[in-house]
Amino acid sequence: MAEIATTTRVARVDMTPMVDLGFLLITFFMFTTTFSSPNMMKLNMPDIIDRNKTIIPEIGESNSINLILGKDDRIFWHQKNYKDLNTAQLIEVNYGVSLRQIILQKRKLAKKSENFTVIIRATDDSNYKNAVDALDEMAITSQERYVLADITPKEKQVYEAKIKL
Repeated sequence: MAEIATTTRVARVDMTPMVDLGFLLITFFMFTTTFSSPNMMKLNMPDIIDRNKTIIPEIGESNSINLILGKDDRIFWHQKNYKDLNTAQLIEVNYGVSLRQIILQKRKLAKKSENFTVIIRATDDSNYKNAVDALDEMAITSQERYVLADITPKEKQVYEAKIKL
């Protein structure tokens, strides 16, 4: 018997349509995906003041509260003059509802509640999260007047004495 010679062809798959489909899918998902937008906190800044024509309100002890951000997520507050401050007057409070209640209560008791100011002072021991938490409390309590300031030497001395107790 004679053998019949057949030529076998190797099946070859053309990948060009698959690549086109891949790029179409990538393009589709890129256009239909919503990218996360950065979350920013609104920061209220005062207008430019002409010191000769504008009366700048004074901030007294009863019209302000000082928050001192410490280490290990601790926060202290006082409402005293720096010269008279001692460890008994530096009161520790928790972030959240406790801090909120103090801010609202002190604003309600202020002589001029529209001028009530919260002064936030961070120690070297505090972290960024503590500052953000304090600023969140300003937003939650609708406190429009607040200041981020450096801690005074007297406050630092009293704070260090307080955390040693």
